[in-house]
Amino acid sequence: MTQAAGADRLRHLGVRSEEMIEALARITADEGQITRLYLSPEHRRAATLVADWMGDAGLTVREDALGTVCGVLPASEPDAGNKTLLVGSHIDTVINAGAYDGTFGVVAGILAAQEIKARGIKLPFTLEILAFGDEEGVRFPSTLLSSSGVAGTVTPADLEVTDASGVRLADALTAFGGQPEAALHLGRDRDSVLGYLEVHIEQGPVLEAEGLGVGVVTSIAGANRYSVTVSGMAGHAGTVPMHLRSDALVGAAELICAIHRIAGQASDHGVVATVGELSVAPGAVNVIPQDVVFSLDLRAATDEPRHEAARAIEKAGAEIASRHGLTINFNQYHEVVTCLCADRFQDAAETALRTLGVRPLRLMSGAGHDGQAMAKLTDIGMLFVRCEGGISHNPLENVDRDDMGLAVEALIRWIETIAEEERAVS
Repeated sequence: MTQAAGADRLRHLGVRSEEMIEALARITADEGQITRLYLSPEHRRAATLVADWMGDAGLTVREDALGTVCGVLPASEPDAGNKTLLVGSHIDTVINAGAYDGTFGVVAGILAAQEIKARGIKLPFTLEILAFGDEEGVRFPSTLLSSSGVAGTVTPADLEVTDASGVRLADALTAFGGQPEAALHLGRDRDSVLGYLEVHIEQGPVLEAEGLGVGVVTSIAGANRYSVTVSGMAGHAGTVPMHLRSDALVGAAELICAIHRIAGQASDHGVVATVGELSVAPGAVNVIPQDVVFSLDLRAATDEPRHEAARAIEKAGAEIASRHGLTINFNQYHEVVTCLCADRFQDAAETALRTLGVRPLRLMSGAGHDGQAMAKLTDIGMLFVRCEGGISHNPLENVDRDDMGLAVEALIRWIETIAEEERAVS
């Protein structure tokens, strides 16, 4: 292929990526912003659109019991084994999201499969593209549920959680067209899966600082999520002296500041902590707060510093509770350990990038991904794509069209490299 033809191909892939991203961005619950929560009507519309794209790409399409859209390209070589290489990401979003988080990985997978078929590239394994629906964990107090279904780790308790309106996940799943009972039996046969690959925007500034469009992910940071409840005593705002109060909001404020300090002191280990939700009851201007509930998201590059930070935060909570006459409870409802990307997939990605003349920088992910759930089933690999300013989970999220084209082509060559390695060992 000539240099000009190669540039034209990358440009085409970038333009097509942009068109598909824009089409998904128009599917939203809120006019003027992108909000597409798991099992919502918007998720239903997005899943239908993705299924249509997969069909247009020549894939055999189905939807599993948890709403994951699956597009299959059969192995194209004689005497191919029964292995399947999975490629995926998610189509749900946070509230007031950017357009690229998750969705670009799905778009890249579809375009890569379409190009592999169109170019007549032979694969000694089945290629399956997955569009998961619950990576963000915004609507329900669960996360990675769709990918956990494929990994075979969903439990009955996972389906009993409720959203802020009291809707049970199992009931929402039924209304969506899913099958709660079947959701417990979706796990793939470990011996039939070759691995899982994901392309995702970086959500950080490293690639931009290095002047690179794509990079190879080495690991995904571990994370804990908590619901923290601070309880005191309500009272009249004008009649209870300050020194006699058990003000839950004062205790919560002190604890939030302590969380910020503790995470900052462990920043060398990549520890980060975020309080993103907070509710106050009874919530009246002239009543001392009795109960405060807030979220805590705690992450780190390795597991032990994260555990140390969690212990320090709980110790700080106990001291604050004693000093203010409060009770503070930490309810941990989610944990994923630090997840390593397989060396063989990192090496294959590096080989693929070199064929494109790209310096193969390796970097870790501070954000969580479906790969963390999939790692319980099989080896995983990830490619990151540069995003402007490292901004994500934000309407300002932006990925250059040329970088998207490069990422799709990198994914194609990554899959080709893995195919070559599979032939060599068969």
